[in-house]
Amino acid sequence: MNWLNAGFEIFGTHVLWTDLVGNIAALATVLLAMRKSMWTWPVQFAGAVLLFAASINAHVTGNALKQVLFAGLAIYGWWAWRRGTQDGGRLAVRPAHWWERSMLIGVMLVGTAVIGVLFYVTGLSWGASVPGPKGMALVAADAYIFVGSAMATWAQGRALVDFWIVWVAVDLVGVPLAFSSGLVVSGAVYGVFFVLVLIGFVKWLREYRTGPLGVAAVAQ
Repeated sequence: MNWLNAGFEIFGTHVLWTDLVGNIAALATVLLAMRKSMWTWPVQFAGAVLLFAASINAHVTGNALKQVLFAGLAIYGWWAWRRGTQDGGRLAVRPAHWWERSMLIGVMLVGTAVIGVLFYVTGLSWGASVPGPKGMALVAADAYIFVGSAMATWAQGRALVDFWIVWVAVDLVGVPLAFSSGLVVSGAVYGVFFVLVLIGFVKWLREYRTGPLGVAAVAQ
C-alpha cells in the first residue's frame, strides 16, 4: 500500500495517518505557542511535512503549498524567537503597531485576490475544476487560507498578539473547506483550533497588559 494512502476507517470514512499525526502536531504547535516554547517551531515544521503529504494525496494543492510556506516560516519563527530570548530573556509579546496591522489586512486582501487568480488560471486549487460560482468561491477560499495562514505565522514569529485574531479569521473558512475536501480530521482539528486560538489570544493579551511593555504603554 502506498504510504500516502495509509490510514484506517472510522464511521465509513478513510482517515489518513499523515492527516491525523500532522494535525496532532499542529494542535501541539498551538499549545506550545501559548507557552511561548521554542519547541513550537520544530513541531510546526514536522506537522507541515506530514500535512503536505496528506494534502497532496487529497489533491488540495493550495493547502499543500500552505504547508510548504509553514515549513519555511517555522524556520523564520525559530530564528526570531531565539533572537528575542537571547541572554536568557523572556519573549516579549505585544499588539501590532498600526502599520503592521495595515500590512496584515492589506496583504490578506490583495494577496487573496492575486493568489486566487493564480490558483484559478493554473488549476493549482482543486476548486478550479468545479464549474460556475461555486468553483470560484472554492478557489477564493483556498487562496484566502493560504495567504491568511502565512500572515498569521509571520505575525506569530514577531510575537504579535494579533496573530491569534488572524487565525480566527482563517479558521472560519478553513473548517468548512476541510470537511468539503474529505479531510475529516483536519476539519475537526480546525474546530478545536478555533477554541484554542481564542484562549491563546486572551492569554497573550493578559500577559502583555501585565508585563513591562503593557505597563509602560499605560503609563504614557
